[in-house]
Formats: sequence, C-alpha cells, structure tokens
Amino acid sequence: MKSSYFLVLALLIVLMTACEKKEDPVPDLPTEDEAARDALYSIMKTYYLWYKDMPSVKKEDYADPYELLEAMRYRKLDRWSYIQTYKDFLDQVSATFVGHGIRIGLDQNNKTRIAQIYNKSPMYDLGVRRGWIIKKLNGTELAPIFISGDGAAYNALIGKSEAGITNTFLFETPEGKDSTITTTKATFTLNTVLLYDTLHLKTGITGHLVFEQFVEPSKAELETAFAYFQANNVKDLIVDLRYNGGGNLTVLQSLAAHIAGSSKYGEPFLTLSHNDLNIARDKTYTFSTVASSVASKKMVVITTRSTGSASEDLINGLKPFMEITTIGDTTNGKPVGMYGFKHKELYYYWPISFELLNTLGQGDFYDGFAPKKYVMDDITHDWNDRGEYCLKEAIYYLENGSVSSKGEYQYRRATQFDEGNSKPNNLYLIENN
Repeated sequence: MKSSYFLVLALLIVLMTACEKKEDPVPDLPTEDEAARDALYSIMKTYYLWYKDMPSVKKEDYADPYELLEAMRYRKLDRWSYIQTYKDFLDQVSATFVGHGIRIGLDQNNKTRIAQIYNKSPMYDLGVRRGWIIKKLNGTELAPIFISGDGAAYNALIGKSEAGITNTFLFETPEGKDSTITTTKATFTLNTVLLYDTLHLKTGITGHLVFEQFVEPSKAELETAFAYFQANNVKDLIVDLRYNGGGNLTVLQSLAAHIAGSSKYGEPFLTLSHNDLNIARDKTYTFSTVASSVASKKMVVITTRSTGSASEDLINGLKPFMEITTIGDTTNGKPVGMYGFKHKELYYYWPISFELLNTLGQGDFYDGFAPKKYVMDDITHDWNDRGEYCLKEAIYYLENGSVSSKGEYQYRRATQFDEGNSKPNNLYLIENN
C-alpha cells in the first residue's frame, strides 16, 4: 500500500507540473535611442533622395540615430542631412533665439567686429551695430581666437545658449572710444529682415533689402518691406542674402512673388522632384499671392558661401523672369531640400528628400552660383553704408551696367562665428505631415 501511495503522489506531481502555465519570455524592448534609430532607418530607405547610393549598413551596429545618419549619408553629395531635437525645431520655426543676438567676424585687418546684430538683441538698444570692433570678451582678446579659427575656444568663452548667462564686451566704437558693455543672454524673437530702405540712384529708386532667413514670421516682415518699396515706386532691387542659409519654401514663394509682381501670381515658379519611390510627391510651386510687390526687372543679389538653399533657389527660380546679377562670393551650392520627419516629441529628422528645378528645368548647381565680381564681406561698415564694399559694388553695377575695374578690392574669406544655438545653415525645410 505504501508503495502505491508514493506512486499516486508522484503521478499527481507530474500531472500538476505538466499543467502549470509557462510564461512567455519577456522580449527585449528597444531603448529610446534604438527606437529612434530604427525609425530613421526606415525613413532613409524610403524618402532619401539618394537611397540607391547609400552605403549598405546593419542598423543594429549603431547606438542612436545620429550615428546611423552618418553611416548612411551619401557623402559624395550630401553635406546637409541632419537631426534636430524637437525643442530646437519649435524654437526655429517660431524664430525664437537665446543669446546676445550677434554674429562676430574677423575683418581684413584682423580685428574682430560685430558682423550682424538682431534689433531685439539686448545690445541693440545700447547702440551696438554691425561694424563695431570687439577688443575683448570677458577680459580675453578675441582676435587670436578668430585668427586661429578656434570655434571651440570661442564657444567656451561666450558660454552656452542659455538665458541668464552674462558676458562683458570691450568695444571700440566707430568714434574710436572704448566702451565696456556687460549684457545677459536672453530669449527673444529674432527679426529676419535686418534692414529695408531705398537708394536714389542715377537709374531710379532702388529697393535695398537685407534678409537673414526664411521662417514663417518672415512673411509679415517682408510684407512691411515691400509695401514700403511699392509706395516709393521702387524699380530695381538689391537683395542682401549674404548670411541667409535658407528655410521654409512657402516663405520663398512669398518673397519671389513680392519681387516678380502681381502679373506672375499663380504661374509656375519651382518644381520639387523626388526619388522613384516618391514620384507622386512631385509638385510644382507657383508664385503665391501677396499684398505688395514691385515687379522688378533687374536685381542684384549679395552672396557669400553662407548663402544657400532657399536663397539660391530664389536666384534660380527668378532667373527665367528677370535679370539677376550676384556680387560677393560663390554661393553654397545646394539645389536640394529636405522633409522634416517628427519622431515622438524627441527629434526631427531632415534627410535630403528632393531636388528643385526652375521653369526651364535648371537645377543641379552643386558648385554654387559664382558672382559677377568677387567682393569681400565688409564687416567694417553697417548695412546701409554706401562705403560697404558689396553694397558699393551693387550700386555701381546698377548705375553702369557692369562691375567696377578689377583689383579694386582685396578679396579674402574671413572667419565668422554665430552664437551656439544659431540655426543650422543651408536648409530647405518642409515639415512632413
């Protein structure tokens, strides 16, 4: 009996063990970085303009989307695809800036100067303008840092892009006097139209516009400028895009329409062409309808190597409709653009997704647009000073129909640094909905 009892007990244990529910193993969930990486991989395989030319990679070999993008980039042509944090994207489209609101450059005599200042900069109300010499920043001479091109040293000296950080500048004013200004970085909405005015030339009244980037708030600023031009019977234009790295396509449409005039509203302007997986996305953009325009027949554009993307396609897109001459330096050379792909509220991915062609089918300007005459960016003068080299040359061209004699200007590309949270350069941004 005893042995039978143990046999029954053993059978019960076996049956109970067999009936126990085995839990499925918990899968290894991807980390946030891995999920972001995987999302980018899928986007690149579908929307990237050069998806057939990308290096073959195994996405699992890369820890995050930043590493993966660098591995997948088509290096022969792509200098622009990038990843942006969600917060930086929101700041950019709203034109929000954190800092002093300045750009600093090295002049031909190796002096550091204000190359650009926004009018809502904390220093603007104190009288600081383009052309002011900066001798020292926080007691350190700036010129040696710029001469060596040491961007890391400059960023460390001026500090992070955070409101509340204070810096002390020792300026030399245009009158030759020293002026010490201590100022604190702040958050403000930047202005993208840095200047608009009229120039009374031998050839008539010319509109002069200095435009710094294509973002949504620019539309209102451009409308104000062109309403002024229209009211003053502007005939020709000088458009200064020397620091304009691009931006939003709808803003480009608006600026082109302001320049071309109401007779062009609704006509084709630029065509977006995609890879063979996205032909259905091909689209022709027309001249948009705006309240004020000048119907200019002649335009001089001031350019540098920082002039890119939307700025270049303003030139390329208007070439079939009017006479355009560029003065300054060869442009960046970016005939392509990108869609923005949102990943949660963490990232925006901006892979090159399309190329742009004008109504004559012209594009492919990867070498940039060479100027009629090379003229150095003259940061020793303010924007409206007729002694400023580029403006002076643009005026000469409009009044004489040719550039001035060769060798008048000593040409040199000089070091310039933006503040740490400045916009990425040379972009063509279309948010992908």
